[in-house]
Amino acid sequence: MSSKPTACLVLADGTVFYGMGFGATGRTVAELCFNTAMTGYQEIMTDPSYAGQIVTFTFPHIGNTGVNPEDDETADPVADGMVVKWDPTASSSWRATEELGAWLAKRGRIAMGGVDTRRLTRAIRAQGAPHVAMEHNPDGEFDLEALVKDARAFKGLEGLDLAKEVTCAQSYQWDETRWAWPDGFGKRAEKGHKVVAVDYGAKRNILRCLASAGCDVTVLPATATAEDILSYNPDGVFLSNGPGDPAATGEYAVPAIKGVLKANIPVFGICLGHQMLALALGAKTIKMNHGHHGANHPVKDYTTGKVEITSMNHGFTVDTQTLPAGVSETHVSLFDGSNCGICVDGKPVFSVQYHPEASPGPQDSYYLFERFAKAMADRALATA
Repeated sequence: MSSKPTACLVLADGTVFYGMGFGATGRTVAELCFNTAMTGYQEIMTDPSYAGQIVTFTFPHIGNTGVNPEDDETADPVADGMVVKWDPTASSSWRATEELGAWLAKRGRIAMGGVDTRRLTRAIRAQGAPHVAMEHNPDGEFDLEALVKDARAFKGLEGLDLAKEVTCAQSYQWDETRWAWPDGFGKRAEKGHKVVAVDYGAKRNILRCLASAGCDVTVLPATATAEDILSYNPDGVFLSNGPGDPAATGEYAVPAIKGVLKANIPVFGICLGHQMLALALGAKTIKMNHGHHGANHPVKDYTTGKVEITSMNHGFTVDTQTLPAGVSETHVSLFDGSNCGICVDGKPVFSVQYHPEASPGPQDSYYLFERFAKAMADRALATA
């Protein structure tokens, strides 16, 4: 590097990475993960599932398309920080309204460039998602001993309920549909299936996909009870993505989901919602070594025999060996064989570990929203 480093990243084992800071100044402590997506850094940084984590991007050119309000998945970034190979260049995109560094600074998120991200990614793969401390100081002065101490003092995500920190404060209606050229986002006008979405950290594009699939969406906080959910007389219930340890969130979410299942209405879960459904059905979840984070994960759908390329973001997984009788595995990762989907035999209750809303990432799995809508339509016909 030609100038004095202004940022450093310290792992709990004492390993130090120096770089050039951008975004906000200060210090943050979190779990470190890596993401292999080549596009969608803004969606990744604003994905509530990244609460408590710093994201290392393996793709080197981050920031070159700037940022814009349309691509935010929540109102503000949720990931604690970002690490990249190259310092962000000036943005070059007709959609850009702001530079990445300025956008991060306004929102209090620390970032650093000039890091050997390949070496850092190998370290994550070898030792699991490490606890780290990252600091951006324009003066270039760092107390490494204090940073190591902070990293080692971080308790990690196991046992941590983060859904309460990122969920909505109160219920609201959602009618915005998916972005389409040249009009941008649309609005639902006609009536559709009444869906209650339980927000454990929902991404906006998931709600847009539900609306585009013909759903009138009411979003409820993560702590909603079965009585709260069923009081809307929904045609179906959606369980959203979110951060943290599913076992911790399950303390209050599982009883609610069990109550919903007794109502015999279609249920669809994604990511943390998938794990919540599995826990409610009697399965268990486990912490992964370094998780799955990227937009290039191959998943096989046993129900169709097809292979999809998917977006993923999770550090916990459903333990397939604990699935009870009457619950089948429907999807599996072709990277490591971990569980990626389940269903209740003979009932319209299913969930997947990955992100079929494709923000960022491929659109191979959008059919799942249509499958959910069809399940509600079929139930309406059967009960008419």
